[in-house]
Amino acid sequence: MFGYIQPDAPYLFKKDETLYKALYCGLCKSIGAGCGQRARSALTFDMAFMSALIHNIRREDVNIKRSRCALHLIKKRPIAAVDEVTVMLGCINTALAYYKLCDDKADGDKKGVFRHLYKKGLKRAAKKHAPAVEIIGRQMSAQSDLEKAGCSIIEMAAEPTAVMMSELSAYALGEYSTDETRALFYDIGKWVYLIDALDDYDKDVKKCRYNVLYNAFGSDCKARAVEDNREELTFLFDSLFADMRARIAKIDFAFNRDLTDNIILRGIPLKTRAVLNAQCKNKKNGDKYEQEKS
Repeated sequence: MFGYIQPDAPYLFKKDETLYKALYCGLCKSIGAGCGQRARSALTFDMAFMSALIHNIRREDVNIKRSRCALHLIKKRPIAAVDEVTVMLGCINTALAYYKLCDDKADGDKKGVFRHLYKKGLKRAAKKHAPAVEIIGRQMSAQSDLEKAGCSIIEMAAEPTAVMMSELSAYALGEYSTDETRALFYDIGKWVYLIDALDDYDKDVKKCRYNVLYNAFGSDCKARAVEDNREELTFLFDSLFADMRARIAKIDFAFNRDLTDNIILRGIPLKTRAVLNAQCKNKKNGDKYEQEKS
C-alpha cells in the first residue's frame, strides 16, 4: 500500500482515533514478530485501516493495552495486542513493500535499492502466509507486464491491483469472505492504484516512467490533464465511491463501524479531492500551463 487511505480527522470520534493509533502500533509490533525488525519500517496507516476492517468482519475483537515501545519508552500508549490477523497483515505489508520496491527498481527509481531490507522479511512472510505472498507476486507481475506493454486503458491498468486486493481479502477473511467484501476490496485496490498514478503524474512524466493516466491523456502536466479530463476523472472516482458505499451497506459488521465508515465514506473522497486539486509538481510544465491559461 502507499499511505493514501486516511480518515477525515476532524470528523473522527476520539474513541476511533485511539483505536486507529492502537492498531497502527500493534501492527508495528506484529511485523517485528512475524517478519523481523527491518520490515517494520514499511508500515503505513493503510494497514491500520485494513486491520480495523478485517477484525470487524471476522468478528474478532481487538485487545488494547497501555504499554511502551522502542520509540516511546517513557510514556505508555494504547497498543493493540499481536494476534493472528495482525501477524497476517504484517506479512502482507512486508510482501507489498518488497514487490513495490522491485517495481521501483525496474522503473529506475533509486528507492528500489532498499528492497534488500525486506528480503528476509519476505521469506519469513512466505513461510507463514504463502498464499498471500503468492497472490501479491502474481498480480504485481501482471501489473509489470501491462506497464511494459505501455497500457493506455485506465481500467485495464488498474485491474491487477484491484484483483490483488480482492484475492487478499478472500484469503484474510476466510469463511467470512462474501461477494460484497471481495467487491469492496476490489474497489479499494483500484482506487489506490489510480490515486497513486494521479499523485505521481508529474514526477513520472519528468522521469519518463510509466503512468497510465499520462498514456491515456497525453498531457505533460497534471494540472492540464485534470483540467482537460475532469469530467472523466470525476466519473471514474465517483463511480468507485458509490460502489464502496453500496458494498459496505450490505456487509455484516460485528462491532462499531464508525472508524471504517469515516475512512471509506469521508477520508477516501477527501484524499481524492486533495490530489485532484493539488498544484502541478512539474514546475517547468506547470508554469507553461499557467501562462497558457492566462
